[in-house]
Amino acid sequence: MRIINKESILSEKAIHPANAAPARWIGGQTMDMAMTFSWVPFALLAMASLESPGTLKTLMFYVFLFSFMHQPLSLLLVYGDGERFAMRRKLFIWSPLVFGMAIFVALQASPLVLALLAGAWNVEHTLMQRYGITRIYGRMAGQKDGGVELLMLFSWLFMAAAWAAADPLTMERVASLGIRGANRSAFELFAEWRSTAEMLLVPLSAVVLILSSKWLQEERRRTRNPAKHLYVASTLALFVVMILNPIMGFIGYVGAHSFEYFVIVFHAIEKGYVEPRRVDSTLGKAANGPMGRVGLLAGYIMFIIVLIYVLEHHASYLVYSMVFFTLGALHFFYDGVIWKLRNPQVARSVGAVN
Repeated sequence: MRIINKESILSEKAIHPANAAPARWIGGQTMDMAMTFSWVPFALLAMASLESPGTLKTLMFYVFLFSFMHQPLSLLLVYGDGERFAMRRKLFIWSPLVFGMAIFVALQASPLVLALLAGAWNVEHTLMQRYGITRIYGRMAGQKDGGVELLMLFSWLFMAAAWAAADPLTMERVASLGIRGANRSAFELFAEWRSTAEMLLVPLSAVVLILSSKWLQEERRRTRNPAKHLYVASTLALFVVMILNPIMGFIGYVGAHSFEYFVIVFHAIEKGYVEPRRVDSTLGKAANGPMGRVGLLAGYIMFIIVLIYVLEHHASYLVYSMVFFTLGALHFFYDGVIWKLRNPQVARSVGAVN
């Protein structure tokens, strides 16, 4: 029988200090909980619409519209702050022109290839954002590296994708949505990998188990942040839903990505421009104006709504596609440039500091 005394308790806490570690949140418990489970309302709406293809198609349209709305926020963060813009002036000047020309050529050559590349990049970018948020939570607890976290998340994504490709019902679900054109061709190409996906399910399952076990072992050895564990558990639940019903899971995946980005930017503006107060840029002046961050984002959303209306009703297919794909590409590219947690200023703006 083991004797437990004060000294043994203190020594165990010294060895495992994470056992009593409190949760550390990015924007506060309420905001973070909303972000962590933001995929759930989108998935539930999709589940409620499964028996009505028309309603489900409308829901998917508005979810993709919501997703598009967050993308130009990256441009606001870059071109609204002269100091950030000056750090990579040439890159920020030439990138829109380079991406615009590349997308124009791609639209003329093969819209299908462009749709495939955009779709794959979007899925990868969304996962990288989830990894980034996981790392923020880890950095808050003093975790200097992510270990196998990124590999584990990718294994979950590949497992969900392989399961969807192997599921014979996937194309029936896509057909019920009335998806046409390049997007329909992309799904058909995806479905052609069915036999390969079926063979990959067993080895992928093994990889998922190995990496997940490795991650759990790493977490036991380092200081923990319960908020991070909650976010990772929610992400796992999202991928399980994607396996059970790819459309429900995908709608949750896309919708949550946009919501999370708005939350992170809202918090970063507070830490980067309001506390401490910075009015040396257009973004800083707007954030500290009479309407504050809420007014800034409300004005941004109104501008994007007007832009979408103009494109939808007055622009040609070429112009519409050019704007849509160029803004998306710049968002993906700029995010990889401006959200570097190893940059002390960025780490402070999202609270990823000890």
